[in-house]
Amino acid sequence: MTAPLRLGTRGSALALTQSQMVADALTAATGRPVELVRIVTPGDRSAAPVAQLGVGVFVSALRDALIADEIDFAVHSYKDLPTSDYPRLHIAAVPPREDPRDALIARDGLTLAELPPGSKIGTGAVRRIAQLRALGLELQVTPIRGNVDTRIARVLGPEADLDAVVLARAGLARLGRTAEITETLDPMLMLPAPAQGALAVECRADDTDLVELLAALDHAPSRAVVTAERALLTTLEAGCSAPVAAHAELAEGENGDEIYLRGAVISPDGVRAIRLSRTGTPASAAEIGKALATDLLDAGADTLMGSTE
Repeated sequence: MTAPLRLGTRGSALALTQSQMVADALTAATGRPVELVRIVTPGDRSAAPVAQLGVGVFVSALRDALIADEIDFAVHSYKDLPTSDYPRLHIAAVPPREDPRDALIARDGLTLAELPPGSKIGTGAVRRIAQLRALGLELQVTPIRGNVDTRIARVLGPEADLDAVVLARAGLARLGRTAEITETLDPMLMLPAPAQGALAVECRADDTDLVELLAALDHAPSRAVVTAERALLTTLEAGCSAPVAAHAELAEGENGDEIYLRGAVISPDGVRAIRLSRTGTPASAAEIGKALATDLLDAGADTLMGSTE
């Protein structure tokens, strides 16, 4: 009997759910059994803000386990991956992407516009904090940490101390908690993080049999839009905690499918923002992202990423 493939995962409810989804999909597509192996990361042990830690801390332990051959492959939230190359590892698949938009969960079923001035709204992302401040709604934005349950409890739980939180809609959908969303935020108001809603299935680059096996899970349209968004982030030389947002969509054009990529860099205080867009073909996804990043830099984006409150 074929030994199960070892899939490394963090121990949070969302990580386990996402990993189990990939495990089930791989077994359904190839017949190979998969077992989950929980890996504790430095980010799970620390209570420091994500902006201080860098989301790469959630990735490093999984990658170390891959290199040490303790696991065969790993599933990451793609937006958490550092932009620098990791040559010994390979992104073998990008499964179909979930809705990349941000979502609001607020008390009393309120929308963002309905929150009274002075309302306390929590989020862990510098990008979201900057964009919330840019809206000029006079909200008190509070950096928060914790898993999905912990964050929602701060609004809807018996000891709630916030009026609202902003989370990725994708995670809520995968956990079956979309009923608690009071507003899915239009990207015109809140542009998502590059690769938000997408998963990255990673294995060792020299494990050619597994690379080929995992390719059964790859969704070309999802990979194309994520490639464009990540190329923008990489060219800006911005980390995944920087106030950089990007959203690529695949649409039917006159000469076939086109990628429409929007990108934004916002100062942390929300006072200044540069928002631009580009289009191109899926085959040139990386070039679209690089070109838009160059446009943003030419417009002064580097000064916004380095600005402080």
